[in-house]
Amino acid sequence: MKRNTFKLIACALAGVLFLPQSIHAEKKPTAKHLFVLSGQSNMQGHRPDEAFTPAVKAALGDKNVIVVQDALGGQPIQRWWKEWKSPEGKKPESTGDLYYRLMSKVQPEIKGQKLASVTFIWMQGERDAKMRWGKVYEASLRGLHKQLSKDLHRDDVNFVIGRLSDFDMKNSRYPHWTLVREMQVMVADSNPQFSWVNTDDLNDGLNRRGKKIKNDLHYSAEGYKTLGKRFASNALKLIQRRASKK
Repeated sequence: MKRNTFKLIACALAGVLFLPQSIHAEKKPTAKHLFVLSGQSNMQGHRPDEAFTPAVKAALGDKNVIVVQDALGGQPIQRWWKEWKSPEGKKPESTGDLYYRLMSKVQPEIKGQKLASVTFIWMQGERDAKMRWGKVYEASLRGLHKQLSKDLHRDDVNFVIGRLSDFDMKNSRYPHWTLVREMQVMVADSNPQFSWVNTDDLNDGLNRRGKKIKNDLHYSAEGYKTLGKRFASNALKLIQRRASKK
């Protein structure tokens, strides 16, 4: 009887000794890299799966990337930045509704996740140029970035801005076209964790319907793929730059 008892105790101790090893063998969850893409029609026309997502996954690991996109054509930045005011200082009755829609997609994706980095990618400005709101576009961009950073509780959100193309450099149809371009570059150049993407060569060729376009408001089918590659390249450079400082 005593021998059997001894054997049971020995087996139990052996199990306890092996238990910590099995626990330590379990890998801790990998921190993910979050990419939030938003804006109006040229962001809506951009399909992340064509070029952007494959590029960031190839660089960071297939399971280490979260990509969230939400965009709607023809919309001004006031539908994202909640504190937007016109050049005359007037605040619309409703602002930020598309930002809330965007965040309703972001939050479920990051719930319970540890984030290694967050990169905000923005392609918008056409509507603000058309409405002559270029003078408040710089403040709008900065405010939107700050708003997202606050809501995600981070002070290290990278910011990639797609600059308006060369569609209306004479400001004949969109009076503040060049002004918005200038504001986009100004903001991008003001912070080492910000950058801007050139789109001047993306609006010629064949669009997604096979129609030939030249200096169009929207981009060609290949142009959107190139846009995705440039977004990814700039985003990865910012992530690497941040990592090298740690």
